[in-house]
Amino acid sequence: MSSTGFPRADAEHDFLRARRRQVLSRLANWLRREPDDVNIMLPFDEVVEALGYEGEQRLGLRVIRLDSIVGSVDRGRDFDRRFRPTSGRVRERWERLALAARRGESIPPIEVYRVGELHFIIDGHHRVSVAHALRLSTIDAYVTVVRTKLNPAGIRYRGDLIVKDYRRLFLDRVPLAGGARAEVVLREHWHYAMLGEHVEAWGFRLMQDEGIFLDRVAVANRWYEQEYRPVVEMLRQADLVGDRTEAEAYMWVAAERYRLIRTHRWDDEVIETLRSSHRR
Repeated sequence: MSSTGFPRADAEHDFLRARRRQVLSRLANWLRREPDDVNIMLPFDEVVEALGYEGEQRLGLRVIRLDSIVGSVDRGRDFDRRFRPTSGRVRERWERLALAARRGESIPPIEVYRVGELHFIIDGHHRVSVAHALRLSTIDAYVTVVRTKLNPAGIRYRGDLIVKDYRRLFLDRVPLAGGARAEVVLREHWHYAMLGEHVEAWGFRLMQDEGIFLDRVAVANRWYEQEYRPVVEMLRQADLVGDRTEAEAYMWVAAERYRLIRTHRWDDEVIETLRSSHRR
């Protein structure tokens, strides 16, 4: 960090520099036509709701990386995603903390929730903002771990929560486990709803054919072993997965199957039709 030798003036410059960077970042996002939520902190409550709350445990005092702090419990409007001030409203307190830091005074630890590898501030937004402005890489924090049904990996922006929320609902309907759970991945949130309905319909037909009742776990396991994996393996061998995920390729060919079955034709032209559809 630069220094003039006058801590108070340096603290004032620190704040003005952080505000200028925040405004320039907003302008850059506008020029690039990036989503509105690209610079917004992730809201803790929405993240936990999307992932499914299971429990929590207090760890105590830890040293955490500043770049792992991505969200807030209740102060998202005062700072952007990189904890730059969004207005002059926080200036007085911000400069007071910056002045203390430049004088080498002790700054109390912040308090955070930990979800996976991500941290969400309960208390200490100004301290994190000042630490970022002073180019620090770590900060002391009292950490409480929150366990969730889904792993938060892949969450970058608020919009990513929609996909996580639909995936959680899909896995409630189709309770896959282990490797099967990890393999079935879709990139569009509504595809999870469509696939869930498809698996339920497949399970209903299976129960009709066998004249037995199967619970959701049994249907999910049999769909994965008897339907999903064999179809995906054939798609791979036929080089028909393309740039889709395997689950997306399965959904595509399943939709084509039900469309083609209405023609009552199952000759070599059907495969060529699939290949032509794949190339479009």
